[in-house]
Amino acid sequence: MSNEVINEKRREFLGAAALAIPAALIGVPAMTTTTTARAADYRKNPFTLVYDGAITKNEPGKVNIHPVNYDLNGLNIVANVYTPANYDPSKKYAAIVVAHPNGGVKEQTAGLYAQHLAERGHITIAMDAAYQGGSGGKPASVDKPQFRTEDIHGAADFITRYPGVDPERLGLFGICGGGGYSLNAAKADKRFKSIATLSMFNSGRVRRNGFKDSQLDTIQHRLRQASAARAQEKAGGEILYAGDANLTDAQIDALPFDLYREGYHYYWRTHAHPGSTFKYTMSSLLDLMRWDATDQIELIDVPLLMLAGSKADTLYMTEDAFPKATGTKDKELFLIEGATHIQTYWVPEYVEVALSKLTPFYARTL
Repeated sequence: MSNEVINEKRREFLGAAALAIPAALIGVPAMTTTTTARAADYRKNPFTLVYDGAITKNEPGKVNIHPVNYDLNGLNIVANVYTPANYDPSKKYAAIVVAHPNGGVKEQTAGLYAQHLAERGHITIAMDAAYQGGSGGKPASVDKPQFRTEDIHGAADFITRYPGVDPERLGLFGICGGGGYSLNAAKADKRFKSIATLSMFNSGRVRRNGFKDSQLDTIQHRLRQASAARAQEKAGGEILYAGDANLTDAQIDALPFDLYREGYHYYWRTHAHPGSTFKYTMSSLLDLMRWDATDQIELIDVPLLMLAGSKADTLYMTEDAFPKATGTKDKELFLIEGATHIQTYWVPEYVEVALSKLTPFYARTL
């Protein structure tokens, strides 16, 4: 598939937030982007991984990748399991479920962190959400909190039965939207002995209130749109999607928020993958807009580590969630100095800082 075809397929946004860009933002002078991603071509990797340093073949004595699939409530889920160097299925290992960002797939940043955590001795699993990526579910691109949360429970079901996994040493790591859904899953699923988030994105709050709570005056209007979209969908009519945007490179560079501008470049340009699409069914908003990742967050009673870039324009979501997690006293909010939201996905120096916190956290709690 050519880059031109990929770009044409990417006329929807968003990898990081999947929120339509307000027309008023187009043409706003750009903020400076100091770090430029390097292209990672999925076609050059046998596992279609798009992150730098990705596994290209399984070798004895090194971290290996194992494409798997499993059933989740009648849907086929595709995932990659990473096993540590010198993996011996007769031994017992801690395992970590890695939940990908909104619009993302397992081959992108979720895979990068899953591989790095496997390098540190864990068995890890990164899966495509149901209705997204290579996993089953129709119509495609449904994005509902109950499904994304069930994805995490389902990954726990699978990985705790994987050879060599100690089910009593199961951790959870969620990135962006996957971070918000990981908080939700960990409220009730006590199989997870610890949870970490990176650049946590509260999908419900943003779909309801707009990014940085900028669309409070249109909530009822958007709910009516979502209601009408569901009615049309259930009547057999056209399925409507949100998150579509047809922007030129110049318009992308002119977006004022790092999240959107850098998100476009990451998902649409430098780390594009054919399974990653940024639209979601308009009817999903009925579920998203009445949901919030921080509701009943006090039910989390296990160690919690929340990581975010100090310059991320999504930082307010982590800072809002952290103090509400009153059910655990073993918790830390750590800022990755100088990093924006998307830069925590791939910039080597920021990834290393994140791993320098994740490594001792999981070693201690698992």
